[in-house]
Amino acid sequence: MSEFLKSRRARLAPADVGLPSGGGRRIRGLRREEVAVLAGVGLTWYTWFEQGRRIQVSTPFLQNLARALRLSDSERAHLFMLAQNRQPPRALNATPVDALERLKSVLAAISSPAYIRNSRFDVLAWNDANTRMFGDFARVPEKERNIIRRMFARPHYRRTMPNWEQDARGLVASFRLNYGQANGAEEFSSLVADMIASSPDFARIWAEHEVTDLGEGVYLYRTERRGTLAFRHSTLMSEAFPELRIIIYIPVS
Repeated sequence: MSEFLKSRRARLAPADVGLPSGGGRRIRGLRREEVAVLAGVGLTWYTWFEQGRRIQVSTPFLQNLARALRLSDSERAHLFMLAQNRQPPRALNATPVDALERLKSVLAAISSPAYIRNSRFDVLAWNDANTRMFGDFARVPEKERNIIRRMFARPHYRRTMPNWEQDARGLVASFRLNYGQANGAEEFSSLVADMIASSPDFARIWAEHEVTDLGEGVYLYRTERRGTLAFRHSTLMSEAFPELRIIIYIPVS
């Protein structure tokens, strides 16, 4: 912890963060007292933190410190792991166009049904195989392209999913993990509030507080022409764009 924070302080000049440089500076980079001011804490408390003493730190403090030190996303994640042994809260940031375009090329290379979603389970892109098997998301209003909303709002899913209750529970448990990591972000809390108000089934399952990070399983899908089909679904994460997930449905023979 200590060496990491010192190195991040050393690479910044006061002018980089809007502070006067002053004269007679004997150290390179920011002083501890300057970082403490930027992070909104006292000098003694910040000094203890940088020294690695066992003190309780809050998520807002770590967020402020990451901004003060101009940390990259990777450095921010490293800071949270050092301080709290966990990843930082997720924010539903706008997905860069180039990120989506790069992952679309991956989708196009997948022969099985697949789509891309963000941490709030909004569907952002899909391949032709997904359209042929499960329907065209392009016909759905953009605001409604959310897996949680569609699972609980559309009777179609209850008719075509023999294990609807089990699948719905797994979906909500997986979403709850992201919800917790979002740390009260309005985009997540508003979705949950809407779903509780509009779906008694969602409200019932949400109240059970189940949580899981399991991204694989068997999904059964009932069709009129081909009967019930089985798919093994897997979740892939891009190292370059960790906020996005590629969901793939591989037919089980």
